[in-house]
Amino acid sequence: MAELDTSGGGKKGGKVRSKKASTRVDLTAMVDLAFLLITFFIMTTTLSKPKAMDVVVPAKDEKVDDQLPVAASRSMTLLLGSNDKVEWFIGEPGKSAPETVDYGKDGLRKVIIEKSKEVQASTGKNLVVLIKPSDKSNYKNVVDALDEMKITGMQQFAIVDITPAEIELLKRDGNY
Repeated sequence: MAELDTSGGGKKGGKVRSKKASTRVDLTAMVDLAFLLITFFIMTTTLSKPKAMDVVVPAKDEKVDDQLPVAASRSMTLLLGSNDKVEWFIGEPGKSAPETVDYGKDGLRKVIIEKSKEVQASTGKNLVVLIKPSDKSNYKNVVDALDEMKITGMQQFAIVDITPAEIELLKRDGNY
């Protein structure tokens, strides 16, 4: 622990001086305690788990002919364009005018909830959402669209390739 050195210094003769006590503190116990605390906090800390959303993807050998037809009246298409904008329409491209919204609770989320209720009331079936990212959209846009699917509780949605006609819609409205 602590010890005092009370030796006279080894010189003989001369003036008699008072002995100076030099102290030496043993830090072994404090180091042991520090390592015990570090070990305790490492073992008891919960690390954050990565949050991932399960997305079902088709098998590589699955044929396109195996797809089930969906009525245009209950399919909503989301065209992910540039500048964090989303164009959406219900039905087929060109037959209904697409509208542009932002991501978030007052934009895309509100539209999905409203249209889902309308389709449920009119057809008795769930809305199917087709997410179509363009070359000008970024990864964050796709993740935001998938987050909105999770938040709104959409059961049926898919990420699909965008068609040339839909790219023309984006270009026409300045979102490409």
